[in-house]
Amino acid sequence: MLLFRSEEHVERWSEGQRTPIGATFTAQQGWRLATAWFHDRSSPDWHRRTPEEARTIFDEIGLTGSFWDLS
Repeated sequence: MLLFRSEEHVERWSEGQRTPIGATFTAQQGWRLATAWFHDRSSPDWHRRTPEEARTIFDEIGLTGSFWDLS
């Protein structure tokens, strides 16, 4: 994961590195993803997320597109 200050910064970096832009998300979305994904990690009842559970989390946070498609 790389952190950038703006969409323009992402584009300049991508052009300079000759690397296509992958998925992007805001810091708020990253925080929401981490919170949703790991909030119960230390629980004895923890289980690995199913693809359906992951898809629900991604959808709730607004992470869409082919990068986030688990099918």
